[in-house]
Parts: sequence; structure tokens; C-alpha cells
Amino acid sequence: MDSNKQINWNIIAVDFDGTLCANKYPDIGEANEQVVAYVRAMKEFGYRIILWTCRSGDLLQEAVKWCKEQGIMLDAVNENLPDIIEYFGTDTRKIYAHEYIDDKSCTLFKL
Repeated sequence: MDSNKQINWNIIAVDFDGTLCANKYPDIGEANEQVVAYVRAMKEFGYRIILWTCRSGDLLQEAVKWCKEQGIMLDAVNENLPDIIEYFGTDTRKIYAHEYIDDKSCTLFKL
């Protein structure tokens, strides 16, 4: 890692089930309007958005489609941004973000 490099943007990693929408896994629950609106607003402020979910395969593709339908423009899905990989010199297992929104840790946006 080059400690002289600076990361010049903010990144939000947001969970899907129980966070962006009610947890009805494997179905998709109703939208959590507070979180959806927050993520859209942060994107407008220039934040980069990563969908950070345990979903995979077709269920993941459904979640990505749902996000797009909600007006959530994703920069990455379950992976680090290319600039972060370059910064660290590898693709770390942990998704690098400045803010993590997840129903297991944040009670601010509970449905």
C-alpha cells in the first residue's frame, strides 16, 4: 500500500435484505424508503455505492435489478472498487468503505 496516496471519495457499503428492503429472503421485501432515499441522496453528493449482500447467482441479479428500479445506481456489487484494489495492491476480502449500512449493526433505519 502506498501510504502517500489519498482516497478522495466516500464509499458506502449497503446490505440488501433487512436493510434496503424488508427481509423476506429469498423473496424481496418492501422497500425501506428511508435507506433507499438516503443511499440515492448520498450518490447525488458524490458517494460511491457498493451493494454488500450474501445473495448470489440469480437472487443477486434480482437484487441488482431491484436497486436499479429504485433509482439506486451501484458502483460495485460484492467487490471492492478498482481504485481501492489499486490502492491496496490487492483485492482485500473485506469490502472497503467509509460507511457500512447493515440491519445487524444499524438501528437508525429499522423497518
